[in-house]
Order: sequence, then structure tokens, then C-alpha cells
Amino acid sequence: MILTGLAVGAVLGIVMQRGRFCVTAMMRDIFMQRTWRTFVALLVVISVHAVGIAALTSTGVIAPGQSTFAPAAVVVGGFLFGLGIILAGGCASGTWFRSAEGLVGSWIALAMYAVSAAAMKYGALAGFDGWMKSWDSGLTTIPELLGVSPWWFAIALSVLTFFLVRCFRAQDAKRPKPARLTNQPAWKRPLNLYTAGALIGLIGVIAWPLSAATGRNSGLGITTPTANTLQYTVTGDEGFIDWGVLLVLGLLVGAFIAAKATGEFRVRIPDATTAVRSVGGGLLMGVGATLAGGCTVGNGMVQTSLFSFQGWIALLFIAVGIGVGAKFWLKPATAKPAKTPQTYTTDDSVGGTAGTPDAVALNTAPAANTAVATNSGLSGMSMATGLITLQAPEEKARHLGNGYFALDSLGAVCPFPLIEAKDVMADLDAGQHLVIDFDCTQGTETIPQWAVDDGHEVTDFRETGEASWQITIKKGDLTG
Repeated sequence: MILTGLAVGAVLGIVMQRGRFCVTAMMRDIFMQRTWRTFVALLVVISVHAVGIAALTSTGVIAPGQSTFAPAAVVVGGFLFGLGIILAGGCASGTWFRSAEGLVGSWIALAMYAVSAAAMKYGALAGFDGWMKSWDSGLTTIPELLGVSPWWFAIALSVLTFFLVRCFRAQDAKRPKPARLTNQPAWKRPLNLYTAGALIGLIGVIAWPLSAATGRNSGLGITTPTANTLQYTVTGDEGFIDWGVLLVLGLLVGAFIAAKATGEFRVRIPDATTAVRSVGGGLLMGVGATLAGGCTVGNGMVQTSLFSFQGWIALLFIAVGIGVGAKFWLKPATAKPAKTPQTYTTDDSVGGTAGTPDAVALNTAPAANTAVATNSGLSGMSMATGLITLQAPEEKARHLGNGYFALDSLGAVCPFPLIEAKDVMADLDAGQHLVIDFDCTQGTETIPQWAVDDGHEVTDFRETGEASWQITIKKGDLTG
């Protein structure tokens, strides 16, 4: 029966990878794009999950345990987790499925996440975790406090979510549709985000009775299974192997299958700055998620579906952490002159690291001939460094002639390709074109969506190799 965890995890990994389902990006969009469109997909997950849990609980199939609300731990933990996932480039589940896409930076973040979560739960930081949770309010769920059925909340949230989905779909119907890749079959296209949300919610419902049948009274979860995976690896104690561990391993397998089948897998090695950020982000993720009692899955999808105080307050402070992290770390580069060509990373530029240039000027071949830079010492492995060589230091993008400019974002992790594209586009004249080369999987959705939202026209969008794409955007006349 425990093997059902592997099967559920594999399906979850496929859906998350094909839906580019990352809660970090959803919350980040609220602050950076000023839109709630993608966040509504999380509400879809919670709504479907809430209705399913209410049904399973009402019929006696499951009896979820109630987490009590420890205010200090949840608030501090949620905030730290939010900061961590900005640095790591993805939430807990996002880090797992991006690892399956070949991002070595995500491997580093995942390892650090496991280490710090295990230290908080079983090791040197367990005392700190217990101390932070010693102030326990005793509150469990909002329905229990009010003495009403959870059905009222499940139905109310579902109705609200239905109207929000309908509203955003109506808005999308009135504007041009985002561009799709022109040289890809339909089966390789990403899932609609709301469809992915509904499927993840359904998977979460199915997970409860299957997990409960093995003696694990919980549904989807990432943090404790990740810590337990490390504990088993280190100690060999089979007691750490449970349904949850197989769930996260299945998630990795399923996401890898999906990425490999659709040409979205390639090993991408981070530069030093990205690697350091991955280490810090992963450590904060493990500490924060353990303190808060869960990550964007355990709290953001499961506890919210139970309408627990812990779940909703943790989600709020995760959002606050994401907002603060985005404010400090997710900024476009600033062009300024330099006397000699230099090489540096997009992350160095964005972070404003002392001693590195702030400009990004691009050494890119003409659009049709752009290729992914590779590390000659590692066959088949691309150097995902985001290295950009300065040739025209007064510009962020190289002028190709005839009103075309090239922006080489190969190696830059999301959301930096979009951040730089927006910044360059702001300096172009209406009718000029920006040719962007990138290998950030999420960019295949976010960049075309931004073009539509800001009134630009995508004139070409194609796959240029394994996990690499090129999009050409014509700037619209924004004065009309």
C-alpha cells in the first residue's frame, strides 16, 4: 500500500511540471506584475481540496488531525520561508520539480532544505523549534472556533474562486491570446494553470485515504518527507520510509519523465552567486517550513483546505516574505559605461554585488543562429551561469540592425529573463523588436503573457534546442 505514495507523487510531478505550478511565482506576480491571475490557481487547489476533504471527513473515510496555532513560530517561520523561496528560485514542490528539469541550483537548494529541516526536526535545532512553538494558542480551525460546519467555508471559497476564474477568463477572452511555440506539437504544450490547479486539488483529495491507509494521517506534504528522506539516507533507519517519502520521490520521477519527454530537461550548472543563494534559500526554507508547520503545500494547500489558523496565517506571512525578498533581490540591471569587455552574471548584476558591473550588455549571435553555451569539460551539460559578455556597455541589448535588439538570457533563472526583458523593452521605440533567448522553463508562459498584458506583439516564438527557446517581441504603441 505504501507504493501508492510513489504513484500519486509521479502523477503530481507530471501535473506540476507541465502546469509550471509554482506558488512562489503566483505570489511573486502579486508584487511584481500587479496581478492576482496566477494566485487564483492556488485558490482552485484549495477549493477542490476543501470540498474533497469535507466530503471524506463527513463520510468517515478520514479523520484529519488538527494542528494547533503557535503564533510566533508560524509568523516567523512563514516569513523566513517566503524569503528562502525567493533566494532558492522556487517553493518546496517547485524546487523538487525544477530539480527534475536539470537545474543544479535547485539540487543545491533541495539538499540544504533537507539538511535544515532535518536539523529542526531531529537534530541540533530541535530545541529551538520546540522553544519557538512553546507559545501555543490552542486554536485549531476557524470552523471549530465558530462552531459551524467546514462545508460553509468550503462552499463559500469555491463560489468565490469560481467567480474569480470566470472573471480572469473573461478578461483574457477580450485580449489577444498569448503566443504559443510555433514548432511544437500540441501534446508538448503546458497545461492551463487553472486546469493544473484543479488536478492538483483532486490529487490532494485522493492522497488522504491512501496515506491514511498506511498509518500516516495526512495528505500531501513536502517538508517532513524531505527531512525523512535525508534521515534515511544518513542513518539507514527504515522507520523513516513512509508514504510521504515515496510521494516526494515519485514527484521527482514524474517531473523528470514529463520534462524529458517534452524536451525541457537539460543539466544547467549555476554560477557561484546563484549557488550561494541556493544554499541560503534552501536553509531558510527548511527552518521556516518546520517552524510554520508546513510549506506552500503542507500549509498553503492542505492546512488552508482545513481552514486552520496555522494554514492561512502561514500563507499570509509567506506572501509577506516573498514581497520583501522580491523588493530586495529581484531588480533589473542598470546599464553604465565600461572601458573594457567584462564577464559577469545576471544574478551579480541584479543583486548589485560589490565589485561587479551593474550593466548587462549582450554578446549574442543573430536570432536564428543563437546557441546555448556549453561547458566543454562536461559533455551534454550546459553551463547555466547566465554569463553575459559586455560588448556594447552603454546598452543592455545588442543592436542587430533594422530595429532589432538581442537579449541573451540563457542561463538566467526565472524570473530574471522577464525582469530584464521588461527593462530593455521600456527603452525601445514602438515598432522595434526584442529577440530574447532563454532557457527558463517558466519563461515559456510568463514572457508571452507579459507581452500580451503590456500590449506588445510576439512575431516569432520557437524552440531552439533542449530546454532553450527564442521569442521575438515587437513593441506596441503604448501612447494610444
